[in-house]
Amino acid sequence: MAASRLELNLVRLLSRCEAMAAEKRDPDEWRLEKYVGALEDMLQALKVHASKPASEVINEYSWKVDFLKGMLQAEKLTSSSEKALANQFLAPGRVPTTARERVPATKTVHLQSRARYTSEMRSELLGTDSAEPEMDVRKRTGVAGSQPVSEKQSAAELDLVLQRHQNLQEKLAEEMLGLARSLKTNTLAAQSVIKKDNQTLSHSLKMADQNLEKLKTESERLEQHTQKSVNWLLWAMLIIVCFIFISMILFIRIMPKLK
Repeated sequence: MAASRLELNLVRLLSRCEAMAAEKRDPDEWRLEKYVGALEDMLQALKVHASKPASEVINEYSWKVDFLKGMLQAEKLTSSSEKALANQFLAPGRVPTTARERVPATKTVHLQSRARYTSEMRSELLGTDSAEPEMDVRKRTGVAGSQPVSEKQSAAELDLVLQRHQNLQEKLAEEMLGLARSLKTNTLAAQSVIKKDNQTLSHSLKMADQNLEKLKTESERLEQHTQKSVNWLLWAMLIIVCFIFISMILFIRIMPKLK
């Protein structure tokens, strides 16, 4: 099925945003954030469009838009370690946006961001300015014969600190994954319990309906039986009253004759 005009515009804007994200931008750059907001609106419109693409394609667009949005949010953080941690949880797209791409642009942007934040962390730990080029460090290492040894030692310590940060981030990610699995397990268990409770409740309601029907039937039978008993009792009382009345009349007629 041919892509709609809305989808073509979304792909063009998405490709433009990926290109801007891969470039070095000024801190005051605001266009990319506006473009990402426009991408979100276009993606929501595409989901309800009459000629929307397959769900896999829409999910791929959503991953890329969420990646760009998360990347912008990570750039607003103050600490480079927070930026690196936030960048680690971003999920780039798996499919190239255009046919000219061999590797998804979001994956390239993800790797560039990771390298940049690692460099910023290295600069912060060494106490140097992140804007200084690496050539200045290399020039300073060649000033005296004793400096390369100290620089190597500092680099080794820095690698150790970065490794600790990496291990800490991996441990945090594993803990979050474990919490997610535990939450999923608890949710499934609660769902199973709720399902059983619903089945028990449905069975109880069914039994209550059956008992109500039986009670209604027995009530009708009892009512009919009661009506029959009342009729027989009424006739019996009438017969007794008539018998007593006739007996009184006969008694009254017989008594004067005896006098």
